[in-house]
Amino acid sequence: MERFAAVERALRTAAPHMLLDVVRAALTETYGATGVGLRLADYGVTVLRAVESVPGTTAPVSVHDSPQGRAFGSQEPCLESGDDAATVTLHLPVTIRGDRMGVLSVDLPAQRYSPDLVPELQHICEALGHEILVAERDTDFYLLARRAARLTLAAEMQWQLLPGRSCSRTEFALGGHLEPAYSVHGDNYDWSASADDLTLTVTNGMGEGMAASLLTNLAVNALRNARRAGLSLADQAYLADQAVYAEHRGAAYVSVLLMRFDLVKAEVEVVDAGSPRLWRMRAGQVEQVSFEHQLPLGMFEETVYTTERFRVEPGDRLLCGSDGVYDALSSAGESYGERALARTLTATRLLPAPQVPRAVLRELAAYRGPKPLDDDAVVVCLDWFGR
Repeated sequence: MERFAAVERALRTAAPHMLLDVVRAALTETYGATGVGLRLADYGVTVLRAVESVPGTTAPVSVHDSPQGRAFGSQEPCLESGDDAATVTLHLPVTIRGDRMGVLSVDLPAQRYSPDLVPELQHICEALGHEILVAERDTDFYLLARRAARLTLAAEMQWQLLPGRSCSRTEFALGGHLEPAYSVHGDNYDWSASADDLTLTVTNGMGEGMAASLLTNLAVNALRNARRAGLSLADQAYLADQAVYAEHRGAAYVSVLLMRFDLVKAEVEVVDAGSPRLWRMRAGQVEQVSFEHQLPLGMFEETVYTTERFRVEPGDRLLCGSDGVYDALSSAGESYGERALARTLTATRLLPAPQVPRAVLRELAAYRGPKPLDDDAVVVCLDWFGR
């Protein structure tokens, strides 16, 4: 633990872009590491890209069929033997509060490796992840490593809104994903948890490009402002509705599914104001959870919103998708939400919540066939464990 404390202190005092150098020096000196590399998941969560001074110098590796990808997907250390048997490489997930960031790979002489080292190295990965989150306020170094392609300006704005890709606590585990990752327009998701509640929203701003992105930014920040002011769920929707209407006078609006989970009572309060929809898998059975459809935010002045309630049980899996998911058509003209989405939820029931959104979107791509994605698609999955 003394060695870990020394590394942690060094990380806290390092320049934002020097975090990997600090870890590399510490692991070389203390553990005899002969190589240390950090890879972060790209925006599409399809590859792991090396963190390096010139982004893209090192070829990315797949999250699906590589040793680093196995560590990232399983969230467990993955040990890889070198070709000469004299060295081993340990791939360790870098994950903070359930948000999967990437993988740290450590090359060690075989005689220096011991399973007893793994917990210490995992602690170092956790400290590194925390410091990367803090460092991103002051440097683009780690954000650039995540980009397999240039983002459109609309996508840049949308990604800056997101709370993360996943989150976990004792009561729940969450995962979300947004496609197309590098050119999204108006779809988004947001979440925030306190001691006794979790607020989760999925939004869909009308239009395309910058207009849609600006519209969604306005709605999401209005919802956050109302939430942070301590307003009720219905009043949060009302305030955001007024903000959007004041700006666009009904010419543009935002669909939103707004949910507040009471972590103590296992009760969910809902405002359904538009197109995002919710499915529940309970005891292996999948069904759509329907609510009273109310007006999207900003469509009319002085819209009054009301809430509905339902309960969640331990073992429930909830999946929320935008219309770009459930309205997508197969070559035969059948919408994905009609039957295929339920089949996908059943087929992915053993995956942890953070992996489900990407799995659903992969199945959606296969379902559409060669047709390109013609609308944003956002998927959020929540596994409820209860308190």
